[in-house]
Amino acid sequence: MAQPTPARSRVCRDCDGFPTVAVSSGLGRDHAGHLHVIKATCRTCKGLGRTAPAPLLVSAGR
Repeated sequence: MAQPTPARSRVCRDCDGFPTVAVSSGLGRDHAGHLHVIKATCRTCKGLGRTAPAPLLVSAGR
């Protein structure tokens, strides 16, 4: 049975890899037929869709 390939980069836990979305403002369309939308960007990953990997634990001592 085939094994799934792990992701090469960590997907943002807040946006699940969809960092930028267009949300309809609810105002309908203008006279030219364009839909009024608001662009929203994920604050956690700043629009990248991925987060930095967690730092590795380093053990110090004997």
